[in-house]
Amino acid sequence: MLISLTSDKESFKKVNFKSGLNIVLAERTQIASKKDSRNGLGKTSMIEIIHFLTGGNLTKTLKKKELEDWTFRLKLKLKGKEYSVSRNIKDQKFVIIEGDCSDWVLTPEQNDKGQQVMSNNNWKTVLGTLMFSMQKEYPDYKYSPTFRSCFAYFARLAEAGGFQDAFKQYSSQKEWDIQVSNTYLLGLDWTYASKWQILKDRKNILSQLKTEAESGILKDMHGSLGELEAEKIRLQSDVENQKQQLSDFKVHPQYNKIEFDANKITKLIHNHVNDNINDKNLLENYENSLEEEKGPESEQIGKIYREAGILIPDLIKKKLDEVKYFHSSIVRNRKEFLNSEITEIKSKIINRQSEIQRLSEKRTELLSILSKHKALDEYSALQQRNVQMLSELEDIKRKIENLKKFEDGKSALKVDLELIQQKARISLDERMETKEKAINLFNSNSQKLYQSPGNLLINVTPTGYKFGIDIKREGSHGFNNMKIFCYDLMKMQLLSQRDCSPNFLIHDSIMFADVDERQIAQALELGSEEATSNNFQYICTFNSDNIPKQDFSENFNFNDHVILTLTDADESNGLFGFRF
Repeated sequence: MLISLTSDKESFKKVNFKSGLNIVLAERTQIASKKDSRNGLGKTSMIEIIHFLTGGNLTKTLKKKELEDWTFRLKLKLKGKEYSVSRNIKDQKFVIIEGDCSDWVLTPEQNDKGQQVMSNNNWKTVLGTLMFSMQKEYPDYKYSPTFRSCFAYFARLAEAGGFQDAFKQYSSQKEWDIQVSNTYLLGLDWTYASKWQILKDRKNILSQLKTEAESGILKDMHGSLGELEAEKIRLQSDVENQKQQLSDFKVHPQYNKIEFDANKITKLIHNHVNDNINDKNLLENYENSLEEEKGPESEQIGKIYREAGILIPDLIKKKLDEVKYFHSSIVRNRKEFLNSEITEIKSKIINRQSEIQRLSEKRTELLSILSKHKALDEYSALQQRNVQMLSELEDIKRKIENLKKFEDGKSALKVDLELIQQKARISLDERMETKEKAINLFNSNSQKLYQSPGNLLINVTPTGYKFGIDIKREGSHGFNNMKIFCYDLMKMQLLSQRDCSPNFLIHDSIMFADVDERQIAQALELGSEEATSNNFQYICTFNSDNIPKQDFSENFNFNDHVILTLTDADESNGLFGFRF
């Protein structure tokens, strides 16, 4: 229950709340010009400040430069104890608490000024326990009720789209939050809404896998799990073979040097073989020359002379013998030279043969080393290929796993969705008394505003809890707002009968925009009556020219419920004491 709302600035209009119906009125004065408006007087800002002091974020108005160092203070009663909470616009991460906090789930710390200080997040946790009996945390549930989400149903903000749908307190509220918050506030089993969202997450994962497959990330699937398994087996075999090769691979530290030496020896052998071939050809020529080498006969020379018709005297014969001897010496020397060359060539050939044999044995030794060992760069290349194949294998395994999830997950998800739907229906049946109480309260509220009662619909569908309102007369904006009014009032009626409750319901003037005057009067009287009988506060902001004075009951005095009047007579008569 709210007690008062103040600020550290004197210009701010203090708001003192009381039990029952509380009306903050924006009034147009006679001296105001046609250009003056009640917009900006601070009706909606009051609600925004209450949100801010209960852990909410800054709204557009509260972000104004003129308010950047303002501190607001809210006195309220929680579980029978009075507290005061202050929060500064500029230093909004913390709140200052006054009151007995000894039994809170989280307790404040003292600052150097002796004040009780608490982080805004912890303050929201405390408010959740004190207003809605929430646990400090729900470790077993990813999606759980939160104070801020539930609180916003009792102080809807027009800026957030809070008056568009009875079951949504802001326009972009997620479906799981709608289900969790409403089932929690109605006293139904909200955990099924949380579990439903987990299943929806699984469905989204499956959809994502399908998208990945279609976009090319899983393009090598070939559409068959069997083909992927076969590819996996082949890759596993290749990986094992390469693993064995790497295990048997022996790296010689001087492999490249040995390989160079072996190649050098091979080149030397080839050179020796080529030289031997050349020398053997030369040897053959020398041997043939040796056999053909003969000196000229003296008779042949004489024959030549006779044929020339010359008589050879005895002296010439003597000289001819000398010539013969000379030629014989030449032939002999020639043969000696050839024999010497042949001997030398044969020696060279033999020596080369011996060197070829030695080099061949050395090369065989080096090649044997090379056959048993490998070079480091070869090992690195083989290892790199092995890493690549392992990567391909892991990729195949991932594709198989994703494909199995995609194929098997669909059927498993369908079973789980069916199962949770059955359990939720059973749970709803077990809480039929709670459900019927909510429906009866809503129907009663709507019947007091319209001739035909409306129906509050609470169903279990394949996608979770579904809520709806069925009233015969539909269509106008004002009529839809009355649905919200009846639903919010019903929630307040339910919570006021429990141990924990905010004990206040706040509606901005937009709630009654475009609503028929008779329905406005009936709604205000109904809200006042229920607030008094159930011991909670119904707080409304109102424009003076929307007051249905002629439609109130004789025993209802509207002015008795006005706790603050803001006027457009001058700037100082607004909530902040000035206009933005």
